[in-house]
Amino acid sequence: MEVILKRSVEGLGVPGDVLTVADGYARNYLLPMQLAVHATERNRRYLEHQKRVIDQQEAKDREHAREIAAQITGVTCTLKRRAGENDRLFGSVTSMDVAEALRSEGFEFERRFLELTEPIRELGVFMVPVKLHTDVVVELRVVVEREE
Repeated sequence: MEVILKRSVEGLGVPGDVLTVADGYARNYLLPMQLAVHATERNRRYLEHQKRVIDQQEAKDREHAREIAAQITGVTCTLKRRAGENDRLFGSVTSMDVAEALRSEGFEFERRFLELTEPIRELGVFMVPVKLHTDVVVELRVVVEREE
C-alpha cells in the first residue's frame, strides 16, 4: 500500500515521503496513529501544494535572516565584568548576557540563535556565531572588558 508520511517515523522516513509499505502495517499502525495518509491523487496534490507553501515561507524567512545578518555584521557587543588576577572573570558571560546587550543596542532576537558553546570566563575579544537561519550564520564580535 502506498502512503504519504505526515510525521517522521523512525527507520521509515520523514514527513512528505511517499512510501510503499505492507498493507497490515499501514492499516494497523500508520493510519490509525495518524502518522500517514493514503497516497491518493488528491493527497498527492495537497502534498505538492503544502511543499510550495513551505518553500515560499522558507524563502521569506531566509531573506529576513539575511537582512538581520547585514545589520549585525560589524556590530561589536561590549560587556563589562569584574575580573581577578590573570584576567579571569568572577562568574561568566552567557548567551543571555550577550542577548541582553544586543537588545540594549536595538536588536531583537532570541538567545537561542547565539551559538555560544560554553560561557566566556575571561577578558578578551571573542567571535560568537549567530545562527539566524540554517543557511545564514554571522559572526558577532563580543568584547569583555574589566569593570572599574
